[in-house]
Amino acid sequence: MIRIEHLSKTYSGKTEVAALKDISLHVQPGDIYGIIGMSGAGKSTLLRCISLLDRPSSGSIYLDGKDMNTISGKELQQLRKQLGVIFQGYNLLMQKTIRKNIAFPLELSKTPKDEIKRRVDELLEIVGLSDKAEAYPSQLSGGQRQRVAIARALASNPKVLLCDEPTSALDPLTTRSILELLRDINQKLGVTIIVITHELGVVRTLCQKVAVIDSGLIVEQGLTREVMDEPKHEITKLLISTAGGR
Repeated sequence: MIRIEHLSKTYSGKTEVAALKDISLHVQPGDIYGIIGMSGAGKSTLLRCISLLDRPSSGSIYLDGKDMNTISGKELQQLRKQLGVIFQGYNLLMQKTIRKNIAFPLELSKTPKDEIKRRVDELLEIVGLSDKAEAYPSQLSGGQRQRVAIARALASNPKVLLCDEPTSALDPLTTRSILELLRDINQKLGVTIIVITHELGVVRTLCQKVAVIDSGLIVEQGLTREVMDEPKHEITKLLISTAGGR
């Protein structure tokens, strides 16, 4: 599904900053794949590169066998429709209703109005917000806003959902409900999910596989249970101890 090979990202300024260094990952269809690390480790930069919001400095990102870093124009636009992104902080349009927020990417792609209505109604039901269609983001709780962001990311029927810290601002009970929703989306809709997080509990609860990133490097990866039960790298051990043990 997504294969990353030797990806690096360097930012240039007064001094060069190597944000990502020789990253290689393979996310298979149907995976819920966690990428975990401390703040500043390179997690969000990696997500931005996968979604091509930032272009990698070197390396390749393959989606369904096509290297996204070597194509452009309409071909790239079509391929990017297979990626839905949930941004940290929701990024909702505060002046628009929930219905309009979810419909926004479909309107941009010139989807017929009757199809937009059908799809938005379907997504409102999936995320449990059918009764909030005409409300505004300011009238919703944090968990409800995250559900709107998830629905909007699913609008174009993506094959892959990229989640940047999807529960970082939520209380434990709301976090659990959002993780259950993401698991349902994975199982019922067949959407592959990549979760960027600093929260070990999110990885343990949701992700079948995990990669640990530190200072722009993948230092450990594999099945979540194996990585968490037998951590090999010091940063993994630190994440586990900080979260209160195994």
